[in-house]
Amino acid sequence: MAVLSPSRLLFYIGLVVLSSFPLLQALKFDLQAHTGGGSKYERCIRNFVAKDTLVVVTAIVGGNKGDGQVVNMHIKDAVGNEYGRPKDIAGETRMAFTSHADSAFDVCFENILKASQAVMNPVRHIELDIDIGADARDWSAIQAAEKLKPVETELRRIEEMVGEIVVEMDYLRTREQRLRDTNESTNERVKWFAFGTMGMLVGLGAWQVVYLRAYFRSKHLI
Repeated sequence: MAVLSPSRLLFYIGLVVLSSFPLLQALKFDLQAHTGGGSKYERCIRNFVAKDTLVVVTAIVGGNKGDGQVVNMHIKDAVGNEYGRPKDIAGETRMAFTSHADSAFDVCFENILKASQAVMNPVRHIELDIDIGADARDWSAIQAAEKLKPVETELRRIEEMVGEIVVEMDYLRTREQRLRDTNESTNERVKWFAFGTMGMLVGLGAWQVVYLRAYFRSKHLI
């Protein structure tokens, strides 16, 4: 019986796991319109992405331009990078970007009411789909360009997804190691601080005893 290498074994395990996942659907929600703008009226969806990873954000916004509601989208990450800020979107809007850092990123929406007359139930329906890494690539174009069979294309897509999982696991292991080192360093500092505090208290107690004894002797009390 042939022995599988660890990498090939990991590939087959990932193939089984990924094939068992159900198909994910886009996130759907309603966005209420407000007369004032600002971050407090934004609704944000957060996801994490590794550095230099392709991300495709597809938003389908209901309604039409000029109906008294203005929907703005803002894509940013937690370290201050900006990836897009399209204004007054309606219908399908797609934005692709490559991440600049290992960080969480937010896709935020705001619905501003601009109508001069009252609008009944000012709400926009939004469908949001975020594809990251291998899912964000256009596999139909890759299949056509490289003349791959459907099975070969699917296997290649799954292989890239498994590779991304391995990279993410390595990142998590490195992060866990860094956090453990920080924790051990903090514990070491706390230990020596406690020893130093105890030493100062013992020294202060001894000094008080010596001082009081000398004082009482000077007063001929002992």
